[in-house]
Amino acid sequence: MRLYHHPISSNARRVVMTAHHLGLPLDLVLLDLSSADQRKHLLAINPNEKIPVLVDGDFILWESCAIMQYLADKTPGQSVYPAELRARADVNRWMFWSAQHFAPMIAIFYWENFIKGLIGAGRPDPVELQRALTDLEKYAGVLDGHLAQRRWVSGSGLTLADLAIAAPLMAVEPGRVPLAPYTHLQAWFSRVQELDAWRQTELEEELLIA
Repeated sequence: MRLYHHPISSNARRVVMTAHHLGLPLDLVLLDLSSADQRKHLLAINPNEKIPVLVDGDFILWESCAIMQYLADKTPGQSVYPAELRARADVNRWMFWSAQHFAPMIAIFYWENFIKGLIGAGRPDPVELQRALTDLEKYAGVLDGHLAQRRWVSGSGLTLADLAIAAPLMAVEPGRVPLAPYTHLQAWFSRVQELDAWRQTELEEELLIA
């Protein structure tokens, strides 16, 4: 299986972490998003022109959470994506919540406070940062309250929900995301960062960026 990705993408990170946790070998194909030729190739395999994209034989799959679920379903005996109907629905609920609410808000901080400077796109927009802060107070508050009496987001152990929600938090430091008030969220994120899957993915990304 091949995964087209870039280390700056938190969507790609959640897929790579999932593969590492499941012990699935992926051929990681780095896409240079500044290259017109490589973007043309990306468009040929994903009409949205976004990463990550998984190619498994003649099957092409985009959307990071769908790829995570596919990888889990390909892995016999895995425990991060439960088969029981309600347990799986709860994991799905948090994965969709992350994609719809949590990750886009983190992405604003990342874009305004880090990516813009990286690519010379101007100074941070205070209006956008205020919008992100408003959403942070709402959605980080939801997650922090949920984690007050829990070690993991769904069920009693690590699931795809944890990996999906944690991946955008790679942007906390460069994006200057103010997470200090959310102590339960921070404690949970520290647990995720101790996972071999997180550490291995982070090391690979550092080597690619270096």
